[in-house]
Amino acid sequence: MKSFRILALSLALVLSYAMAAMAAPATCNKKIESFDFVVDYSGSMMMKNPQLKQDKIIVAKNVLSRINAAIPALDYNGGLHTITPNGVIVPQGPWDRAAMDAGIAKLRSNFQIFGRMTSMGDGMQTYEPFLSSMKRDAAIILVTDGDNNRGTDLVEVARQIYATQRNLVIHVISLADTPNGEKTVKALAGLNPDSILVRAEELATSDAALERFVLSVFCKDEDVLVLRGVHFAFDSYALDGKAMGILNEAAGIIKANPNKKVVLAGWTDSKGTDAYNARLSQNRANSVKSYLAKQGIPASRMKAVGHGKSFKYDNKTDEGRAMNRRTEVSFE
Repeated sequence: MKSFRILALSLALVLSYAMAAMAAPATCNKKIESFDFVVDYSGSMMMKNPQLKQDKIIVAKNVLSRINAAIPALDYNGGLHTITPNGVIVPQGPWDRAAMDAGIAKLRSNFQIFGRMTSMGDGMQTYEPFLSSMKRDAAIILVTDGDNNRGTDLVEVARQIYATQRNLVIHVISLADTPNGEKTVKALAGLNPDSILVRAEELATSDAALERFVLSVFCKDEDVLVLRGVHFAFDSYALDGKAMGILNEAAGIIKANPNKKVVLAGWTDSKGTDAYNARLSQNRANSVKSYLAKQGIPASRMKAVGHGKSFKYDNKTDEGRAMNRRTEVSFE
C-alpha cells in the first residue's frame, strides 16, 4: 500500500475513551538522521512571555520536553546546545529520550536579564564546524525570541550555513515579542522552503500542533488524513454532530481523489482487554465507513481495519491516550 502525507486538518478520529489491544505502533518513515535543539540563552529569554505568563526560557523547556516525548522511537542522533552564551547540554550522538529529558531539565532559568548583549549570529557561526559533523539529513530546531543586538546578523549567518551545509534545515520555534524579533524569525524561516516556523505557545498548549510539528520534522510526508476530534461516547460507535462535520470535510478530500481506494485504520489507547479493543476499534472504523458511504463514497472503495491498541504516543498521560485514540484515512 502506498501511503500519503498527514494532511494537517488537525482533526483525528478518537477511537476510544479507554481500551486497547496489543498492536504494532503506527510507523514513521524517517525523514532525518539527526537533530539538534539549539536554545537561545540570552537575557531577553529570561523575560515573561505575555501569553503564558512564564519566563520564555521556561516555556522553551516545556515545549522541548513535549517534543522529546512525541518523537517516534527510532534511531535518530540528537543533541541540545545553547547559544548566547554557547554551551553543550547534550552532546550530539545517539538520541535517548530519557537523557534528552534530563538535559532539557538542566536548562537554567535564573540568568540575569539586563546588561547581557545578544550576539546570536556570532554564536551560530561558532557552531558551523559542529553542524558539519551531524548525520544527514539533519534538522536544527532553534528556540528563540529573535532578538539580536550585537555582532553578525543571524539571518546572514543562516544564509551562509545553507550555502555550505547540504541536507540541513533550520526550523524555528518562535517566542518573538518585539517587531525586530518577529522580523528575524520570519526571515530565518524564509531562507528555506522546508523550514517550519511555529509559535512556542501553540506547541505548549495544542496537542494537534505538537503532532503536526513532530511529524513534519521527523517523518517523511505521507498523505494520511488524521481525523482528530471525532469523539465517541464510552462503549459506543455512535457519531455525534461534531464528528459528522469533520467526516463531511474528510469526504470532500476523498472525493477529490476518485481513482484511489481508501483504508480507514483505527486505533485505541492502551486501556482495557485486547479482545475488547479489537472489537471496539473495528466497530468504530465500520461506523466511519458507513457514514462516509452515506456521503456518497462507494463502500467498495473503502476498507475499515481496527488495529486495537496504539503505542505511538505515551499511554501514561491523558493527552497521550487521547492522541492514540484515532482513525487515519490513507489511499492505495
